[in-house]
Amino acid sequence: MEKGHITAKSRFNSSKGPSQRQLRVAENVRHALIQVLQRGEVSDPILDKAVISVSEVRMSPDLKIATCIISPLGPQDVNILVKTLAKNAKALRHQLPAHLGGMKYMPDFRFRPDESFDNYAKIDALLRDPTVARDVDAPDEDVQ
Repeated sequence: MEKGHITAKSRFNSSKGPSQRQLRVAENVRHALIQVLQRGEVSDPILDKAVISVSEVRMSPDLKIATCIISPLGPQDVNILVKTLAKNAKALRHQLPAHLGGMKYMPDFRFRPDESFDNYAKIDALLRDPTVARDVDAPDEDVQ
């Protein structure tokens, strides 16, 4: 292999995390998606009634797939919203160019529920467990 040659494997499976470009595009897509949903530019009876928070967008390295992390604000079922948004992904994809300038391709959208609050609740429950609380509150005998 020649020096400086980047293979597809090394380029797309790096453990460095997202590039600055991916992060910038993801944030622009997130803002544009929020605008489209707030203005009701995609007509669907479920989306018309729902208030949706788009907490994060993750872009693939080639910027062709946008994974949108969503959560409902209110009593809506997040799984129904994910299915509804997936059903309307093509319509959303056609609405976004008006809000996003300068992108060569519009990404395909994937929607996932925001599970971070569930993770926070699990951590909180663990910290409130009497066994863990006893260990946390116990004076450290080794420190002098």
